[in-house]
Amino acid sequence: LTRAFRVDGPWDVTTLRTMTPATCAHLFGQEGNAEVNDLMALFARALRDLGTWLDQHGGGDPMAALRTADGSAERLVMSLQEMQLFRDVADYRGRTVPLLKRAQLLTADLSLALAGNPLVTFRDLDRLTLFADNLVPHVLRMEGVLAYDPALLARINAGELLIAGSPEEVEIRSVAVHAVELLVTELRAAGRDVSAARLDHLLWHRGQSPAIKAEPRHRCRCPWY
Repeated sequence: LTRAFRVDGPWDVTTLRTMTPATCAHLFGQEGNAEVNDLMALFARALRDLGTWLDQHGGGDPMAALRTADGSAERLVMSLQEMQLFRDVADYRGRTVPLLKRAQLLTADLSLALAGNPLVTFRDLDRLTLFADNLVPHVLRMEGVLAYDPALLARINAGELLIAGSPEEVEIRSVAVHAVELLVTELRAAGRDVSAARLDHLLWHRGQSPAIKAEPRHRCRCPWY
């Protein structure tokens, strides 16, 4: 994708809104690989949705779209949910659980990539939670912060796919979010300048260690992480 932008320049809204799975397969070197057809379709859908979102919020200008957030990370996260593949909200026993991994991560990444730009100098960046996926909960388990039910752990170790939105899948991600909020509270009480987003960054990199990668983490087919 970076190479394509460097050669042809960034895509405009028209290009985004007409994106096809075939175009994505060519771009990412997946032509003829039927095993990732569903992934290429999701890529194309996400890019089309982005084109529509940019058109509606900034007349096609990404910076104008960011301006509508008015310096609020929370407001940008809420706006991004207009795109279906950013609406990472689960139903847990009748309770709505917004996890919003991708929307929050995009907001945090923009603040890093465009550091110093007033449009992404969010006044409420500390309101973002952990970017709940399948790696950071695994790191927390490996470090003794979380304990999984033995039967669930056996399923994970066997490589069984968890169903997206199932009670156990939502519980793993939600409890990880809660655990990180507790860690942030304790660290701040100890005088440390920390946020859930920054702690997520450290935990994610901790997850690249060979010892942690050697143990299975939960697997799930979904567009959220």
